[in-house]
Amino acid sequence: MPQPTTVNDCMYRQPLTIRPEANLVEAVELIVQHRLTGLSVTDEAGQVQGVLSEIDCLRGILASIYNDGDPEHALVSEVMTRAVNYCSASDSIVEVAQAMLDTRQRRRPVVEDGRLVGQVSCRNILWALMEHSRRKLQEQRK
Repeated sequence: MPQPTTVNDCMYRQPLTIRPEANLVEAVELIVQHRLTGLSVTDEAGQVQGVLSEIDCLRGILASIYNDGDPEHALVSEVMTRAVNYCSASDSIVEVAQAMLDTRQRRRPVVEDGRLVGQVSCRNILWALMEHSRRKLQEQRK
């Protein structure tokens, strides 16, 4: 069976990002306001420094409350996940989906030439796989 599509066909091209030196409360506000599961953490040049998930935020806020009682003191760089699994726009969504399952990560920064060019999530891949299935069914019915 041919591959359904590539990451380029379903990635979000202008993902919200946050800087490592940002306050964790600011990151949580972005995540909640935009109903995201996390953010890519980038430097000024657009290079990915890590990812910040809801779980990272929850861990950081709880640790901050436990240690000093004030989450305003926590920084993104202190709680973000630094070991980032990237993908490129030309990668197969089937392979990326399998890698997401293997690592239990719900999103991947899409990187080209060391810079963030997009982001793909499980939701993006699910949509693309369903569209591929619909097209295939339509072709079979013809």
